[in-house]
Amino acid sequence: MSVRIGFLRAVNVGRSRRVKMSRLVTVCQDLGHRDVWTFVNSGNVVFDARGARASVEATMERALEDEFGFECTTFVRTAAQLRTAMDAKPFTLVATDTYFVTFLKKPPSATAAAALQALSNDVDTLVVRGADVHWRMHGKSTDSTLSARDWTNAVGALTTTSRNVTMLTRLLAKIDAR
Repeated sequence: MSVRIGFLRAVNVGRSRRVKMSRLVTVCQDLGHRDVWTFVNSGNVVFDARGARASVEATMERALEDEFGFECTTFVRTAAQLRTAMDAKPFTLVATDTYFVTFLKKPPSATAAAALQALSNDVDTLVVRGADVHWRMHGKSTDSTLSARDWTNAVGALTTTSRNVTMLTRLLAKIDAR
């Protein structure tokens, strides 16, 4: 078994896509995952599991949709994969920058990676590293000029979820402390 982190796309951001973290834990335990716990209320679940990432994701997505009644696209990374993403540091940050990692299901094609990186502009910088996109915004995330449509045009619908690096750093610290 290895420590995995499941990042659920677009939950607890509106009224209709609500996921109670206690129910998320129960669903994961019912799938046979061990040492299940959540981190912040935005659809981050940590657990021990075996199996290929795609299989774990697909099984979780079906179980979560059955439980909550809506599509629940899930992106799974091992703790080691998350640490590698966090160690990448593809750009220099200043105090006013915001930095996200956007998770993809799989590494994009060369064409899709180029399309993503071509979205970079004076505010947003995108750097593709495998199945992760490092996204620096000069300013707050609300200053970004990129839209959901931009992402969909580059890599398809329901294929990404983003997390702030500050939160990811705290998550890895908690994983390391356990």
